[in-house]
Amino acid sequence: ARSTRTIITHTMSSRNVLRRGLKTSSSFAQSLPALKERSAAAATTKPSIFSQIFGGSATKQPPMDEPMPNVIIPESPIYPKEAPKTLVTTLSNGATIASENTPGATMAVGLYLESGSKYEQPYMSGASHMLERMAFKATTNRTNFRITKEAEVMSASLLAAASREQMSYTVDALKTHLPEAVELLCDSALNPKLANHEVAKMAKDLKKEIEELKTNPQAMLMEAVHSTAYDGGLGNALLASQESIDAIDGDALREFIAENYVAPRMVLAASGADHQELVSIASPMLETVSKGSATTTGKEIPSKYMGGDFRVKNESPLTSLILGFEFQGGWRDAKRSTAVTVLSMLLGGGGSFSAGGPGKGMYSRLYTRVLNRYGWAQNCTAFHSIYNDTGIVGISAMTDGQHVNDMIAVMAEELSAVANASQITDEEVERAKNATISSILMNLESKAVVAEDIGRQMLTYNHRKSPEEFIAEVSKLTKQDLSEVAAQMLKSNPTLCLSGDIAGAARFETVRAMF
Repeated sequence: ARSTRTIITHTMSSRNVLRRGLKTSSSFAQSLPALKERSAAAATTKPSIFSQIFGGSATKQPPMDEPMPNVIIPESPIYPKEAPKTLVTTLSNGATIASENTPGATMAVGLYLESGSKYEQPYMSGASHMLERMAFKATTNRTNFRITKEAEVMSASLLAAASREQMSYTVDALKTHLPEAVELLCDSALNPKLANHEVAKMAKDLKKEIEELKTNPQAMLMEAVHSTAYDGGLGNALLASQESIDAIDGDALREFIAENYVAPRMVLAASGADHQELVSIASPMLETVSKGSATTTGKEIPSKYMGGDFRVKNESPLTSLILGFEFQGGWRDAKRSTAVTVLSMLLGGGGSFSAGGPGKGMYSRLYTRVLNRYGWAQNCTAFHSIYNDTGIVGISAMTDGQHVNDMIAVMAEELSAVANASQITDEEVERAKNATISSILMNLESKAVVAEDIGRQMLTYNHRKSPEEFIAEVSKLTKQDLSEVAAQMLKSNPTLCLSGDIAGAARFETVRAMF
């Protein structure tokens, strides 16, 4: 009985092993014919369900540390030893084509125009915002559906953006689709249909967006900063208002395009495209664009910095505020604009709940001296809005209504501190310079950013500065350069904008006396 029980036990164990598809060398399995048959069956690989459906058989894969059989590994691409250069071609009508043949399988191409809200006359207020929303819709040659399908076939990304001085239309796609992408881009930007019923539908959607934006005090305050700080073109609202939307129709937008989308104020920029191929594709389309004339071309509305005070009260227990000053010279003053960029990086800042390390600005002045020190400071961030010939630089913040004056005093203290070279350490200047250089290089890894950089620089400087030039300018800066720029800015009239609980906020004259 004991030997029989032992045999049964070993037999059941062998069956369990065989049930898992494993071989056994047990003498009991070899001594029983039934188990020997099952052992042989288990040794035979059973076809998988996919093999039974589609045919074939499962193959045993090699270990992960061995190469796959019959797989040819392509050689690594050979990149040029020198960085690609920006090539520029100017057409007979003044339109510019500029490109950089960046290695890779993708490309980005964009049409950049010297047109924006600062070119809008009062009766055309909001036109740039509306054109941004109407971009890549129906044209005189394509329906909206066809544009969408062509973009899908190319797996292309389409984007339009309006600003105060420039307008951009961009397409990102594979290099093989360069002809189709350029043709789609030029047709969409230069030949929009702008049917009145489509404009009316977009106007209805825009009104909803504007209502939603009113719940974002920081976004609305930045608009208020420009209307308060500037008299003239830069003071024009970039976001269309409820009133201006109702006055805009297709005819008005077509008139705005005819006046401002002229060849001498137009740059077709690309990254990842062969320049000669791009010129051969784009020149037949761009050469048909009007040169404009002194009587028909839209003129820039001059801007003058004024400064001032803007306040709006609402039911929020928090107060959002912006304190800014004029930066004279703008982007065209290369050395001082570079200094302002590094100065903004040095000030840094962010929100009280921001996460991250040094790369997130946690060691910047506004973090270490404001956010880490005052619990009531919910946000404190340096900002700069720079244009061709001027700009506004300062600090935006958020706090509760009880500490609004404390926040204003701290913002004034921090701006005054960077205007004094003795209060800036060499260590934080080097950190800010390294962060600026890092930001430049990381952004330029994107072909879309490279194309944008080419287009906007061509409109601003009429040539493209290489990243090496900017890095060299950043590296030469000293803390005296930063403090001189800050001291010059603080001589201008401040711009103070507040929103929220402002009942106890200091008067504008009191704030101005702090500098």
